[in-house]
Amino acid sequence: MNEIKLYKEKTFDDIKHIDSNGYEYWLARELQKALEYKDWRNFEKVINKAVISAKNSTNVDEDWVVEVNKPIKTGKGKEEFVRDYRLSRYICYLIVQNADPNKEVVALGQTYFAVQTRKQELTEKEYSELTEDEKRFYQRSLTKKGNYSLNQAAKKAGVKNFDLFHNAGYKGLYNGETADDIAKRKGLRYREDILDNMGSDELIANLFRISQTEQKLKRDSISSEKEANQTHYTIGKNIREVIAKNGGTMPEKLPTPKKSLKELEKENKNKLVSNVNNK
Repeated sequence: MNEIKLYKEKTFDDIKHIDSNGYEYWLARELQKALEYKDWRNFEKVINKAVISAKNSTNVDEDWVVEVNKPIKTGKGKEEFVRDYRLSRYICYLIVQNADPNKEVVALGQTYFAVQTRKQELTEKEYSELTEDEKRFYQRSLTKKGNYSLNQAAKKAGVKNFDLFHNAGYKGLYNGETADDIAKRKGLRYREDILDNMGSDELIANLFRISQTEQKLKRDSISSEKEANQTHYTIGKNIREVIAKNGGTMPEKLPTPKKSLKELEKENKNKLVSNVNNK
């Protein structure tokens, strides 16, 4: 059951697209297949219900659904255009809410888009009210998902040595330091996760490196390991230059938290067990 859930969640991630401005979107016909709808007309009805729900829930007129023409080859070899839609994350959330609840994949889709929507809609005010450790957990969660997507893009670009690939990005951002160099500077134990030992600001810088590299690999259709590594290095270096230009603190100068996120997780679990045992 867990394997099925993981597969389906990965399916929704795999059909996600990122445009040139960094905005995510899904294509209706790809979502139709993921949600196991055989008939396009029936799925269009679900989309229409979702649009009505969106209009009823907000007064803001947004481009939740954008019609696009998609070329296909007919059986006779001719090219025809079929109607497709570019869907926002929010409208995808409403689509799965209006889809057939008897389908197991629909239930998983509801969970997936609900979680994604909540993460995207964390407001600036809500974020500012988080403690530093809560910000760290939040940003670490995003970097985990970001690295997963980056690894998929890097694999398609021809990357085989992922240690070398990730070190290229670190070298660009950290003025030549590899992951091992960063770990040693932070005084970490062997194979201890460096991202778990970063503050929220340092995690944000790395998340930007991760997301920008993924987008460029896809946008430029990079197809060699050497070029992918150079791209990761260049993106990291560019972000470093932006930080310097704005008078910010270089990532290697940012303080290392006293406790790793793994330690904080363990402490929270122990507190929970203690509270239960004392009741």
